[in-house]
Amino acid sequence: MAVFRLDPCGIICILITYLAIFYADYVVVRHLVTPVMSDSFLGAFLVLIFNGILFLMTVAHLRAVLSDPGIVPIPVTSMDFSDIHSESGMHKQSDGWTVCMKCETYRPPRAHHCRICRRCIRRMDHHCPWINNCVGEYNQRFFIQFLFYVGLASAFAISMVVVAWTMDPKVKKEVKQIRVLHSVILVIESALFGLFIIAIGCDQLSAIFNDETAVESVKKDGPFRPKRTKMVLLQEVFGRGHPLLWLWPLQTTRLRPSQDSLLYSV
Repeated sequence: MAVFRLDPCGIICILITYLAIFYADYVVVRHLVTPVMSDSFLGAFLVLIFNGILFLMTVAHLRAVLSDPGIVPIPVTSMDFSDIHSESGMHKQSDGWTVCMKCETYRPPRAHHCRICRRCIRRMDHHCPWINNCVGEYNQRFFIQFLFYVGLASAFAISMVVVAWTMDPKVKKEVKQIRVLHSVILVIESALFGLFIIAIGCDQLSAIFNDETAVESVKKDGPFRPKRTKMVLLQEVFGRGHPLLWLWPLQTTRLRPSQDSLLYSV
């Protein structure tokens, strides 16, 4: 189910993301490759590689934005939770299921309510304005893929600045000043996004290996499961396909529903 939040902060962050992507592509092609490698196979090859990275980044980002993160369905028939309303916040069941008083429905273990999405999200990690969506059970792999390609594009862009200025031709002073300005802006942009992505990526990997989402870490709601190997935990996020395909955002297969999903549907 495709979703898109009309959240001003999220929409602005998405616009900033694509402006940064288009600007980086413009600088690399127009001011770095074209002046020094326009007549060589290497120039065309580097442009192809960079645009390929940007394409995979865009696909991963759009899938993270538009994918269902794991929204807990609201029952067709309304439920009566008047008895729980009268209790002092004791909404947790013995099997780990809880009652969300905002959605007024039962939710499976590890599901949490997002105040921006206004729904409960299965294994919610956090709400990310850069994808204008929650990072949850069904779209976390797309979010991590997006982080990977942003980091790869940032490193590639900085490398292109170094290569282009190493091969710097004799050009007019005015043209060279423009190249310097765009190169400096591109390096700053790539460094900021690169460092930001490294921090978020480390948090994501730490959450996966610890089997604890960011929300659970804050709320101290874990542990939920016995200790498992890192490979099993990674497969729970990326699926049971070959590890080489874990960073390929064009896959159409969806992750298998967990046992909690099957119980909920029943």
